[in-house]
Amino acid sequence: MTPFTFQARLPRVVFGPGTLEQLPAEVERLGAAKALVLSTPDQQAQAQRVADMLGARSAGVFARAVMHVPVETAREAREQARRLGADCAVAIGGGSTTGLGKAIALDSGLPIIAVPTTYAGSEMTPIYGLTEGGIKKTGRDARVLPRTVIYDPRLTLTLPVGLSVSSGLNAIAHAAEGLYAHNGNPILSLMAEDGIRALAQALPALHRDPSDLAARSDALYGAWLCGVVLGNGAMGLHHKLCHTLGGSFNLPHAEVHTVVLPHALAYNAPNAPQAMAALSRALDAPDAPLALQQLAARLGAPTALKDIGMPADGLDRVADLAVSAPYPNPRPLERAALRALLQRAWDGSAPTP
Repeated sequence: MTPFTFQARLPRVVFGPGTLEQLPAEVERLGAAKALVLSTPDQQAQAQRVADMLGARSAGVFARAVMHVPVETAREAREQARRLGADCAVAIGGGSTTGLGKAIALDSGLPIIAVPTTYAGSEMTPIYGLTEGGIKKTGRDARVLPRTVIYDPRLTLTLPVGLSVSSGLNAIAHAAEGLYAHNGNPILSLMAEDGIRALAQALPALHRDPSDLAARSDALYGAWLCGVVLGNGAMGLHHKLCHTLGGSFNLPHAEVHTVVLPHALAYNAPNAPQAMAALSRALDAPDAPLALQQLAARLGAPTALKDIGMPADGLDRVADLAVSAPYPNPRPLERAALRALLQRAWDGSAPTP
């Protein structure tokens, strides 16, 4: 076995239907007196219910989280937390809201409690992202890792099927790249494979019946495992391309991951045979990249960048940005091959090495 070093950095996890009711106790456990509740505008009503649940421990609601965490929004939220005397934040929602919580924690050090309502997985990571001037910049900092994560599958029952699917496929992307991470290890690989398997089985079930709480629970369990992999392993080509596409062209985060993943995996497949074998086991399919694209299509998710707002004349810029800053990846970054990959993703063609 290849030697490895592994030091897990994980939040406290409270998992199960109905666990949102434990939120006041979790805030108290942190020693906090006032929690600012964060959400997107669409989830403001849910955030207000959480604030009401907290009662005297609520500092109010900031319901302006948006995709890719614009630096202006982060500054506004930090200022409101300071003005209201908040000594912790509760982020209820998906990756956009969790990302806003992290942006607050990055500068202020406020502890964060995350309450995911999607399968994004960012709540399990010390990774943050901020977009300024049309460029998304990411980093890792232990201060942004939530202290506690409450996984209540009941909160995902109202997540539309389309968002459930794209969010779940986004989570699979985290684990898939973790399988060939340069700093990976056997424990992360076990988590990645089981997380992919759980989501690949749960997504068709909840697609058939969105009220299937067992399928929702399995999907959230899979997302948790995939999030752990994302937080403790390095990501490669796939995530680099998605951050560039999302930050530079304001494309929907989960949908970008859904479209690009099969193509990025096919690109790396010749140089990552063990990762491809694990993916094939998890998906019960000999051609894992193609199986993922077919799964997305079967579940009604997008499979072409042109269908989610990517302009064709931006592909050259993405290829240039992708090779501008070297980073670890199983296969060397070749500009011409990456440009061809992006074209196939834009067209919705089958993934090929």
